[in-house]
Amino acid sequence: MNESTIPAAVTDERRSAVAPERRRTIGAGRFIEAYALVGLLVAIAIFFAVWPKTSGSFASVANLQILVGNQAVIGIIALGALIPLIANEWDLSIGAVAGVTAVFTAAALSAGHGIALSALIGVGCGLAIGLVNALVITRARVNGVITTLGVATILEGVVNQRTNGVAITTDIPDAVVDFGLGTTAGVPSLALVLIAVALLVYYVLDHTPWGRYLYALGSSPSAARLVGIRNGVVVGVAFVSASLLAAVGGVLQVARQAGADPRVGVGFTLPALAAAFLSAASVKPGKYNVGGTIVAIFFLAVLNNGLSLAGVPAYVSSYLNGAALVVGVGLAVWLGRRRTRQAPHGG
Repeated sequence: MNESTIPAAVTDERRSAVAPERRRTIGAGRFIEAYALVGLLVAIAIFFAVWPKTSGSFASVANLQILVGNQAVIGIIALGALIPLIANEWDLSIGAVAGVTAVFTAAALSAGHGIALSALIGVGCGLAIGLVNALVITRARVNGVITTLGVATILEGVVNQRTNGVAITTDIPDAVVDFGLGTTAGVPSLALVLIAVALLVYYVLDHTPWGRYLYALGSSPSAARLVGIRNGVVVGVAFVSASLLAAVGGVLQVARQAGADPRVGVGFTLPALAAAFLSAASVKPGKYNVGGTIVAIFFLAVLNNGLSLAGVPAYVSSYLNGAALVVGVGLAVWLGRRRTRQAPHGG
């Protein structure tokens, strides 16, 4: 007897009996997929806390405060990289923006222009660069990767011209340094800034029309255009937002570093992009998201910190960040395709 000869009421009863079990299995699978990176982060942290080579230093309050505080700047820059990435655009200038912002902020502080004005100068630099990126990409129709790579190269020249390769560390106000290195209730002050920025970006991306437009554009530019979304405006605002967040990171870097190193921006781009891409493998698999970005930042940070304390050579961090970017891109593509295939079936 095949299913076609079984009364409809019987088959419906069988399906309804199987459905809850299938939903539970799917739900468990999605939960594991969403929080696997979180679990791996916890497992690695526990490993370094008990491993004899690192147990004496990794779990110390001082090390944890340094680890968390050091990630605030790169975390904010990664959130900047995340925004255009949602629309399938790459901003390769974010590290350079943070670097040039740090230099001009530190220079203004060193010249005695005051904390507020110096910060505004830095953020203004980021805004100006973001507007240039947005106009070239959306009006001149130059590819985003080429545009931001070119801008990053120009900014490298600007930094070298302004500093002659010498770090700016003189006459930085103590209040700035105290904030960058200080704690509030045991939590690094810069980490609290990261939390505030992450919540703001999360709200904008998940609870405003512009955020929904950005995700729609990333899913299908042609469909987004058909429903009336102004793709050029959405993309332009994304690049401006990315530069603004990178500029905020640059200003905070001055506080953290008590000045500005002309080479600092170079080291920001790859880790920020790696974290943004890895976000698609955590919290909301197949979808670039704020929570996943923060998890990825601390996953890489804990791994690098633990290996450093174990005496592993510094160049290993370059291997890890590069591998993370490749894995992140691969996972994002794979999970995105699977999510697309499952969507018509309610997945």
